[in-house]
Amino acid sequence: MPPTILIVEDTQSLAMMYQSYLLPTGVNTLVANDGATALDIINKIKPDLIVLDVMLPDMNGLDILAQLEPDNFPQVVVLTGHATKEMAIQAIKLGASDFLEKPVEAERFRITINNTLKIKDLKQTVTKYKNIYENGRYFDLIGSSKQMQSVYQVISSASASKATVFITGESGTGKELCARAVHQASNRVDKPFVALNCAAIPKDLIESEIFGHLKGAFTGAIANRLGAAGQADGGTLFLDELCEMDVNLQSKLLRFIQTGTYQQVGSERQVKVDVRFVCATNRNPLAEVEAGRFREDLYYRLHVIPIELPPLRERDRDIIEIAQALFIKIAKEEQHPYKGITDDVKQFLAQYDWPGNVRQLENVIRNILVLNPQEWIDVSMLPALPQSVQKEPRNESQTGQLNTSVQVQEFEELPQVESEVKALWVAEKEYIERVIKICATNIPKAAALLDVSPSTLYRKIKGWEENL
Repeated sequence: MPPTILIVEDTQSLAMMYQSYLLPTGVNTLVANDGATALDIINKIKPDLIVLDVMLPDMNGLDILAQLEPDNFPQVVVLTGHATKEMAIQAIKLGASDFLEKPVEAERFRITINNTLKIKDLKQTVTKYKNIYENGRYFDLIGSSKQMQSVYQVISSASASKATVFITGESGTGKELCARAVHQASNRVDKPFVALNCAAIPKDLIESEIFGHLKGAFTGAIANRLGAAGQADGGTLFLDELCEMDVNLQSKLLRFIQTGTYQQVGSERQVKVDVRFVCATNRNPLAEVEAGRFREDLYYRLHVIPIELPPLRERDRDIIEIAQALFIKIAKEEQHPYKGITDDVKQFLAQYDWPGNVRQLENVIRNILVLNPQEWIDVSMLPALPQSVQKEPRNESQTGQLNTSVQVQEFEELPQVESEVKALWVAEKEYIERVIKICATNIPKAAALLDVSPSTLYRKIKGWEENL
């Protein structure tokens, strides 16, 4: 669509002349002869650019400039026959892009308008990429680690293609967010994104969910249903947990992918659609093929552009970025007066292994915010978390031990005489410190070995520091 330009000029002949200047450019023009009319048009139409005369019959043009919404500020060229240096400075301070003195020649007028529209396009492009990439973000994905930067690069490279994307990764790593990013980065962004979880739909209904059905095709089919494939026409169809799909249905899916056509349940008519496929699974697809649960030909048909999402425990620098974004998001949802987290909380979040990945992190953050109304979150508010069964042992240089899962042994004999008896808190302190040292200062690991909450250890450590 060509840009819309609002000309705010009280002299009718001048307004018509400015419109004639812009005829060769192909833009749409509107005219307002006073400030009130101009403000009404601005609120309703949201023009791309405003040519604003300063001297209007009902108000000063700069007053209009001052009323424009900061979040939706158009490009403005101020036009006046009574220009002063102070007026020009004031106009620029209020957000004007340029300033022209009357009378103005046609060529100068057109060049100024053209340059201002180019600035608008450039600002929109910068805003677009800023929203995508700012603070380690890529659309709704968060993380500036090398692993995630590689994922972003694959998505960007594949964005213009129709090739199928096959996403793998542990449960909770954000496979659907990745699929949405594939859709948002593509030229199909204005078309539907339809997600279907193959594991959440009963075996007898999944064919109907994908391809749709006609009224009366089976018991309960009381009306025609389009199905996910039809809904996604022109856009992206995301099949999550694909390896859960029944083997018998996989052959129909393969034919659909190969031909772009399918039949609704209860129909003999072929329906053709234009769909880009994105698939995901938390299983090893090749192992499923070898076990006979997933068709080999379907696997190779879908496995065109693979993306493997790393687990959260391998994304150390991303954990705090994700957590802070989730705290802000969930606090807004829960109307919580959240302001921030302490350094001890950051340390805990970074050290824990997060076997449930981002989904587990999100649930923990929601638990904290719902149960604690304080503005600042500290370690005493952290819930008890299970020890990860997926953690990789650290090397000997990190821990001083060959295996961090070693059971803690008694490290000194029990007291034999009265003089050897220590205060209980001192004995507890020494024992806990020894366990923390064995675990290479990994508080969550030490807490798991001691069968207590990490927040309990953080409270005790803080208490010892205060008593010293």
